[in-house]
Amino acid sequence: MKECEYQQISPGAAPPPASPGARRPGPAAPPGPGPGPPPLASAPRWSSSGSGSGSIGRRPQRKWEVFPGRNRFYCGGRLMLAGHGGVFALTLLLILTTTILFFVFDCPFLAQQLTLAIPIIAAILFFFVMSCLLQTSFTDPGILPRATVCEAAALEKQIDNTGSSTYRPPPRTREVMINGQMVKLKYCFTCKMFRPPRTSHCSVCDNCVERFDHHCPWVGNCVGRRNYRFFYAFILSLSFLTAFIFACVVTHLTLRFHTYLVASNLTTNEDIKGSWSSKRGGEASVNPYSHKSVITNCCAVLCGPLPPSLIDRRGFVQPDAMLPSPIRSDEPTFGAKPDINMICKVSRLFRNLALQLAPPESGIAKQVSSGAVWGVDDAAEQVW
Repeated sequence: MKECEYQQISPGAAPPPASPGARRPGPAAPPGPGPGPPPLASAPRWSSSGSGSGSIGRRPQRKWEVFPGRNRFYCGGRLMLAGHGGVFALTLLLILTTTILFFVFDCPFLAQQLTLAIPIIAAILFFFVMSCLLQTSFTDPGILPRATVCEAAALEKQIDNTGSSTYRPPPRTREVMINGQMVKLKYCFTCKMFRPPRTSHCSVCDNCVERFDHHCPWVGNCVGRRNYRFFYAFILSLSFLTAFIFACVVTHLTLRFHTYLVASNLTTNEDIKGSWSSKRGGEASVNPYSHKSVITNCCAVLCGPLPPSLIDRRGFVQPDAMLPSPIRSDEPTFGAKPDINMICKVSRLFRNLALQLAPPESGIAKQVSSGAVWGVDDAAEQVW
């Protein structure tokens, strides 16, 4: 490796294998027709095409075919994805289903009633969302290659030489200076290397990723140094697309429902209660306010004269104008105190009745008229 933080360690690593160019024993060649020593055994030939004399028929493997992580590769290693792709497939299904339903049911009505720009904007947002999602999912997030056996053995030997048998080896960490601040580099026992700054090992993909942000199952990949910009553009464009579709669907439902009400000369209250339909269980009746024409109904509701206000909000209150008082029951509730006005009214009623029954010349009538007998008003005022 070129930099020290990319060097690797492998405790107890096996000695490096023999070089690829070493000869292997092969079958002895048949003896030739003439005298002389037998020919040397020839090494097998490796051919990528699998044809030709002396070839074994085995093509060289690509690096993605022997990749040690848990990723899946497609299109000859050009595309990569995490090992579990079920959540990513669910993300694609949700986005595609929502957008297709919007284009089928909502866009035709909104494009006809409002503007043709609605399906155009939705198509641009959908294309941008899918493009950013695929780039986030199938792009290498910044995976660091693992150490080879030779690199791990060399770094292990370097660490062993720094100590002795009398004390414990130093911890497998290193420190580097970044903008005047000391940063500690940790050792990855899986990848056999010191992780560079801001690098972390993803337990899902089993890889060390540069500038590791997180592993997102919804995109089916890690989010790191090489695909973070695509991930940010994906969530931003998806937010705009979701808000746009939601606003358009609400507008569609509102316009369609109230357009029906205007064309029928109905109110929302009448439609919900079913005043002129069979919603109440009875026979359907004809709306008496309808003009039997959609155009006439629309003109009557939307273009008719606006009636004046009847409450005269800014008018002055007349002195002799009495506001109607709320109607109250004359019977007192149980346990409540009787009203003094009610007692006075009852006393006057009995006084008038006594005056009508008694002769005018009698003394009783004079006492009743003066209040000396009853005295109910005075007694009531004293009690309360």
